Amino acid sequence: MSLNNTVVWLDHVKAHVIHFDKDASESESLKTHSTHAHPHIKHGDSHASEDDNTRFYNDIADALKDSQQILVVGPGGEKTAFVKHVGTNAAAIADKIKAVETVDHPSDGQLLAFARQHFISAGGLQ
Repeated sequence: MSLNNTVVWLDHVKAHVIHFDKDASESESLKTHSTHAHPHIKHGDSHASEDDNTRFYNDIADALKDSQQILVVGPGGEKTAFVKHVGTNAAAIADKIKAVETVDHPSDGQLLAFARQHFISAGGLQ
């Protein structure tokens, strides 16, 4: 069985990646390499280095490499920064991103249900 669909929820500290199909799922969690509680590099805040964010985004991208369609969600701007990063550095993954949605802090079960419904509504769950 191949789990071709993926939803990734991320914020500035962690990412939850769930690979799934209509019947099964596998999940993994990733954490930023930054040791600062709020590793943002914007508005003059330089607590995290660009390298920390790049490594975090690359770790997430690596977890997505076998996905056929990807939904990226999260509560803030980190999801769009990640999409921009993969657009520049991992075009093959960027091409598989079907949507980017704002989602607060769901449980893994809620996140999986949201992603399944999203792909069904968008034309098919692979």
